[in-house]
Amino acid sequence: MQEFEELKRLVAEIEDDLNKAGSGNKAAGTRVRKQMQQVKTVASTIRSKILEIRSTE
Repeated sequence: MQEFEELKRLVAEIEDDLNKAGSGNKAAGTRVRKQMQQVKTVASTIRSKILEIRSTE
């Protein structure tokens, strides 16, 4: 599933900024929040597609 690969990519990209945010870098914290919103959107899309697949069975 293409969306799952995108989700994995997003999570991998967040790691560096998350470490920077933990060290007090405010700009990195802003980037993490923005990226987490993207993760939420992709996860919701995956959830919808799974429900769609389940309902067609």
